Amino acid sequence: MIKSKTAIKIRKAHRYLGLFLGIQFLLWTISGLYFSWTNIDEIRGEHLINKNVKLKDFSELISPSKLNESNIKSIELRNISGVPYYWINNANLYNAYTGNLKQSITKKEAVDIAKQSLVKGLEIKSINYISTVDKHHEYRNKLLPAYVISFKDNRNIKAYVSSLDGKFQTVRHRNWRWFDFLWMAHTMDYESRDNFNNTLIRIFSLLGLITVLSGFTLWVTSSPTIRKIFFKKN
Repeated sequence: MIKSKTAIKIRKAHRYLGLFLGIQFLLWTISGLYFSWTNIDEIRGEHLINKNVKLKDFSELISPSKLNESNIKSIELRNISGVPYYWINNANLYNAYTGNLKQSITKKEAVDIAKQSLVKGLEIKSINYISTVDKHHEYRNKLLPAYVISFKDNRNIKAYVSSLDGKFQTVRHRNWRWFDFLWMAHTMDYESRDNFNNTLIRIFSLLGLITVLSGFTLWVTSSPTIRKIFFKKN
């Protein structure tokens, strides 16, 4: 039979582990509930994207072979304010009429791209230019520099357009930011958000398992019926 002192130690270990892990367990539960009750397409901002963008036909474009590129590995055609551009090798933007290299799109062009990519009726509040972001920024892991177009909306909508390739990158809003924060709390990756194999979550998972097992042990040692069955004297 387990001695009373051992049972007390188990009870104390269970209590303090529960207290220590309780906040993280609560965050896991709250974030799990939020994930299960939200629509991931809405979180990604699909409801804000204009699904009826019409592709414009262009003619008399310059041949890509005449561009100042010795080795073309990839090419995409961009429509920037009604003017065609070649995006070459994920690095350079060329006017598809003249072949001139474009260093960066203008603020007006960025606004045109954002308006074309999003649903109608959004009113612009401000336009900013960013060249660097930290690991916690909502525009992390995307092409920089970029224009940030903020809209007058209670959802705090922001559109991001790369100034290098003239492409609409993404849209962020209030619910996405809540999701991002809770995802960070869920994965316990407080740097990049997406590393589910980090040391911290491994430690807390093991401690959580120990807490559950100590709870079962405590139940066994404190239950008269269980003690009679498993610890009775022969």
